[in-house]
Amino acid sequence: MKVRKLMSQALATCRTHDTLERAAQLMWERDIGAVPVVDDEGCVVGIVTDRDICMATYTRGAPPAAIGVGAAMATHVHTCAPDDSLKDVEQQMARHQVRRMPVVDDDGRPVGMISINDIARAAGRDVTPSEITATLAAVSAPRSSPAA
Repeated sequence: MKVRKLMSQALATCRTHDTLERAAQLMWERDIGAVPVVDDEGCVVGIVTDRDICMATYTRGAPPAAIGVGAAMATHVHTCAPDDSLKDVEQQMARHQVRRMPVVDDDGRPVGMISINDIARAAGRDVTPSEITATLAAVSAPRSSPAA
């Protein structure tokens, strides 16, 4: 199965100069947990999650309206293409421990999002429950903490 068959296409994006309040508003309105961050050409340059917003407001002691998306977003973004196989994307999610991936075109512009939830909903069609369980276990595994 190809990613395009399962990806969410109603995509919300934000920019580095937007506030975390704006990112949170998009997440609330769209019932999503992550928003790709794009540059002036519309290419993905980061991703901000609901957890990023919480941690940034906590560690900075400031409200979301006072913090820019650029200060909280992850800049190392794992992406995939619409024609990538779901199996390859599952392996990438497991390897990098990510629950969501922007789906980008050949120019790096987002065309959708694929999430572990999208994959779980495909169970029994082209994805086996054991494949989903293995991916979810790998994504959810504790990360090794750096040596002190």
